[in-house]
Amino acid sequence: MADLTRWTVEPAGRTEYGPGVLAELPAFVDSLGHARVFVVTDRGLRATGIVGRVEKILTAAGIEHVVHEDVGPNPSTAELDCGAARLREFGAATVLALGGGSALDAAKGISLLAGNPGAAAADADRLWDASDGLPLIAVPTTAGTGAETNGFGVTEDRCTRRKVYIGHSSVRPRIAVLDPELTLGLPAAVTAATGLDALVHGIESLASRGATPFSAAYATQAVELVGRWLPVACRDGGDLAARSGLMLGAHLAGHALTLSGLGLVHGIGHALTAHTGTPHGVALAAVLEEVMAFSEPAAAEAYEATAWALRRPGAAIEAVREISGVLGIKRPLRELGVTRADVPAIAAAAVADAVTKNTPRLPSEGEVAELLHGVY
Repeated sequence: MADLTRWTVEPAGRTEYGPGVLAELPAFVDSLGHARVFVVTDRGLRATGIVGRVEKILTAAGIEHVVHEDVGPNPSTAELDCGAARLREFGAATVLALGGGSALDAAKGISLLAGNPGAAAADADRLWDASDGLPLIAVPTTAGTGAETNGFGVTEDRCTRRKVYIGHSSVRPRIAVLDPELTLGLPAAVTAATGLDALVHGIESLASRGATPFSAAYATQAVELVGRWLPVACRDGGDLAARSGLMLGAHLAGHALTLSGLGLVHGIGHALTAHTGTPHGVALAAVLEEVMAFSEPAAAEAYEATAWALRRPGAAIEAVREISGVLGIKRPLRELGVTRADVPAIAAAAVADAVTKNTPRLPSEGEVAELLHGVY
């Protein structure tokens, strides 16, 4: 059927992809007009040797830099404020976001806050119309979030136990550096959780109320790549072909979600993570098939496209269930620390989450609570 809706696509940022492309980082920094770099990364990445590699590359090129590595999983608004204060003290620079989705999201918030003196992460709702942040280069070290494709991030307000969206067009990474060698040897559990996130990005983008032919093209290719290579990468963490295909699929899924928005799986996932600290991909896996079954009456065409991309025509939910089974990632909510008393609050937060408005079949709080009780 012809698409008769009105939509706009903005040009994507620059993408540099390929094994070993990290070595070209100084040229990418130079292209943005800054001679100084503020690296934002998470607390655990240095142990992998990746932070040291980046420092060595920058030092060899004579690029002044500092590393801010005080970012934890599910970064908080307080962590963003702390990073922004340090960046303001360091001064004008290119921000280098290095790590998984948490580090990339934090870097975007830090960059935006640093460009707006006096602003705090708690002002996130007002910062969408703020002044520009500092230019950003994103170097993902996992394949899942697609955070390198867009100008928004998710942070956590620990006081209200809710996710907060912070962003601005100016902090969309100018350059995404995709080097699959950086993901070699990632533990299977991390690969599974981040890769499952990418798969859900593709599936929800296809089914989203905001889907367009552009987002569907990105999402279909993403689902095909992630569905093919994620199980292989989990089985053999040193398989560079699998790592490359998975990283590319996750990147394309990021472009898809940026255009289309997501849906109820992410709405519930955000609420579960905020309430229990469950890793994002594990939270998504807990409800993925169940949300697909709930949404199927309104998403039949999208799920047919999903099934074809996963090489299981007519069996999207079964194909997803098989992938989750191979990954060993699905857990009942009780194993994630959820009590039955938590369910109403989680359901309310999921329905209120901004991503849920894009879901093909809009749920009530009661319907989400019933779904959660079903996977308890």
